[in-house]
Amino acid sequence: MAREYPIERYRNIGVMAHIDAGKTTTTERILYYTGAIHKMGDVDAGNTTTDFMEQERKRGITITSAAISAFWERRGQKYRINIIDTPGHVDFTIEVERCLRVLDGAVAVFDAVSGVEPQSETVWRQADKYHVPRICFINKMDRIGADFEASVHSIRERLGANACALQLPMGSEDKYVGAIDLIRMKALYFEESEEASNVRVLEIPEAYAPQAVAARMKLLEQVAEVDDGLMLKFLEGDGSDISEEEIGIALRKGCIALKLFPVLCGSSLKHRGVQPLIDAIVDYLPSPLDIPPVKGKVPKTQAEAERETCDEAPFAALVFKIMSDSFGSLAFVRVYSGMLKAGTVVYNASKGKRERAGRLAQMRADKREELSLCLAGDICAIVGLKNVATGDTLCVEGQPILLEKIDFPEPVIDLALEPKSQEDQEKLGLALQKLSLEDPSFRVRIDEETGQTIVAGMGELHLEIVVDRLLREYKVQANVGEPQVAYRETVTQPAEGEGKYIRQSGSKGLYGHVLLRVEPGATGAGLKFESVLEGEEEIPSEFIPSIERGVVEATTSGVLAGYPLVDLKVVLLGGSFDEKDSDEISFKIAASMAFREACNKAMPVLLEPVMRCEVLTPEAFMGDVMGDLGARRGKILAMSPRQGVQAIDALVPLAQLFGYTTDLRSKTQGRASFSMRFDHYAALPENVANTLIVRLRGY
Repeated sequence: MAREYPIERYRNIGVMAHIDAGKTTTTERILYYTGAIHKMGDVDAGNTTTDFMEQERKRGITITSAAISAFWERRGQKYRINIIDTPGHVDFTIEVERCLRVLDGAVAVFDAVSGVEPQSETVWRQADKYHVPRICFINKMDRIGADFEASVHSIRERLGANACALQLPMGSEDKYVGAIDLIRMKALYFEESEEASNVRVLEIPEAYAPQAVAARMKLLEQVAEVDDGLMLKFLEGDGSDISEEEIGIALRKGCIALKLFPVLCGSSLKHRGVQPLIDAIVDYLPSPLDIPPVKGKVPKTQAEAERETCDEAPFAALVFKIMSDSFGSLAFVRVYSGMLKAGTVVYNASKGKRERAGRLAQMRADKREELSLCLAGDICAIVGLKNVATGDTLCVEGQPILLEKIDFPEPVIDLALEPKSQEDQEKLGLALQKLSLEDPSFRVRIDEETGQTIVAGMGELHLEIVVDRLLREYKVQANVGEPQVAYRETVTQPAEGEGKYIRQSGSKGLYGHVLLRVEPGATGAGLKFESVLEGEEEIPSEFIPSIERGVVEATTSGVLAGYPLVDLKVVLLGGSFDEKDSDEISFKIAASMAFREACNKAMPVLLEPVMRCEVLTPEAFMGDVMGDLGARRGKILAMSPRQGVQAIDALVPLAQLFGYTTDLRSKTQGRASFSMRFDHYAALPENVANTLIVRLRGY
């Protein structure tokens, strides 16, 4: 089937940034100017296209990523741009993570007043992890305090990125009227209008000419570094003989290779700078053909495999998002190779099962358009898949491939839910199942001692949204507890443990005997299990998986306070068996007993989540703010002046940050702001841990 748009004219991009930098407004303007929508929405009015959830419109923030397609004509050719608007709040960073995993490029939006902010650093690192080329858009140039040069400098300093300015703003704050295009050396004026703006291309005003010449030389110097031919021309002359086309080709090459990060400026709210941004998306960000073939493994043999981005290759796609709506479950996929027809049977290589892709849909945020076919490079939704989860690989059964999974962070905060009636209990179970399928960073468990349902997430706002959705969407009435820190346990030294499980019941007995060693593992490594048994004289090989299952189950409840055990290595040293009485259950129980004995000897400690915090405060309140952070067991890492305020970078335990925003405002007359993100788990001080254990055990 012939493509409507050649694959080289596809752009799969995401819009990412710190909260309130203007991602959703920028996306809305892009959709308007590309003709994807005919009336622009407004975040404050709660009627934007990509923020379609009730909770998003009420709070004015993006909670879930939304996909939508747009089309743009450039130099007589039409391009298809698949856009995903991602959240900026740290609690929903998993949405950014899973979208960047399947995107080819991204637009990083920065506030012209604040420059690089904490969540900007987080999403930038996530994009680095998946080798995603980026262009930068310095937004809000019309705001008081806007500083283009300082923002570009912060990208270079704080992100370590080779930011190259393609534009020079003409004025700032209320005097911001347009930008100078440093490639064409023309002035771009954005005509004032309530609904839109047209770009007028004029000669550069004399007042800006010296700045523009200097900025262009800096741009040529940066671009020449990624192209030997341009470097020769640049060194031999003054750059005047380098054509616009040569600069564009070298910029695209450098951007795709992650050596250059083009920077543009504008004000999305005032409709300024959006059209040049769309041109830059088309000109510099990669098509699916510009990125290397996707790599994976053959499920049974674990042999390396890859898929070329073409329609004739075997079908392979990655599920990056699950969404439930009134019509059922939608699985969002990125098609890396081949094609998929509606009604076709696909093979889920992650689960080893076949499923029928009932219908295909092109999503427009919360609306859908039926498709008969999905091609390589497409991002679409599949309706009708029953046993699919985020990170699963869909492919052809005869030529299977297993693509790299998506890593999900561990929750750091939890709360208890108690349904008010039996009917609510049933609805709660179904609702939580759907929510945990949609959001892999949201976890659910039952407390064995209290019987309460415990939900865990990435922050207070995350759980607040979950509870709100339970009440509004799923009509579940429940009592909600206070948010609690999600502590963990680990061991600090090696120790051995022995477990013997011997029971006699009638003619059939039970016998399992296991000897284990527990050792501290690397931070963030989870649980690693291995066996050093060489033969089958001590324990037959068929019982070793049962021993591992016993250990895995035992890690869910630690020996100090019942919190999950993490970051440890368990080695199976030996044991014994009985030919008549030994079975899988016996060894599973014996392994659990040996594991708990070893953990008790291995100097267990409690771990708490530690957050990386940034506090922006006027200098007059520095002493009070730093003293308060110290009282909260915070560790000050750095202090730096930033555009009229002082930025304090600190590590603070999450347990000490409940209600901190309110306290900070009262200490600084409401003039300070604060943001945080999860950094790592660390051992609690002994006195704090002892107090917590006593409280949890009730004595």
